[in-house]
Amino acid sequence: MDALNRFGPLVGRLLISLIFVASGAGKIAGFEGTVGYIASKGLPLPQLAAIAAIVVELGGGIAVILGWKARWAAAAMLVFTASAAVIFHNFWGVPADQAQNQMIHFMKNISMMGGLLLVIVNGSGALSLDGTGKK
Repeated sequence: MDALNRFGPLVGRLLISLIFVASGAGKIAGFEGTVGYIASKGLPLPQLAAIAAIVVELGGGIAVILGWKARWAAAAMLVFTASAAVIFHNFWGVPADQAQNQMIHFMKNISMMGGLLLVIVNGSGALSLDGTGKK
């Protein structure tokens, strides 16, 4: 149990953050497509929104992995993920043939928010730059 308490938070931070880091890197690689997708939802300043998304996903994801200001990074990522769920995965407002796919994405975001909430509440653990959870 000691190994789980010691290494569990590190592995958990890595697992919850991988999707954010990959998505942020993908937004850099496909920046114009990201801007176009954001604009298609009617959001203002899509270029700025894309940059903000990259900062939160890539920067926040790396911060959580490293356990550096992990609670703050996880909080930013939680707000971002909740916003993305409502704006981009509104299964209640899409044609029936798209509803199930969007509901899956919406629920994925809700699940990720749960993992991020655990980081916010419990900190990053002993194996982190923050070093929270030391005994």
